[in-house]
Amino acid sequence: MSELKKFRLINKIEGISYIILLFIAMPMKYSFGIPMATKVVGMLHGVLVFAFIYQIIEAKREAGFTLQETAIYSILSLIPFGSFYTDKLLAKKMITA
Repeated sequence: MSELKKFRLINKIEGISYIILLFIAMPMKYSFGIPMATKVVGMLHGVLVFAFIYQIIEAKREAGFTLQETAIYSILSLIPFGSFYTDKLLAKKMITA
């Protein structure tokens, strides 16, 4: 599996974990008093963020992302649902490559 495909996979998984953290685990903690939700999901999301960082570096080397592309993909990972836009951009990049 190419580094770009691995990056797309990690990007999707990390994006989903971010959405679960923001829209499920945090409401469970603050609305229903279940702090364990953010502890578990937060830890998982943190591990996935490190995997995302590693994989974007590897994909940058293999796919030749510019510094601007790398910055855009990184910033989009901080925005809820941004990872899905990143995946759309990467799919387009794979088709044209």
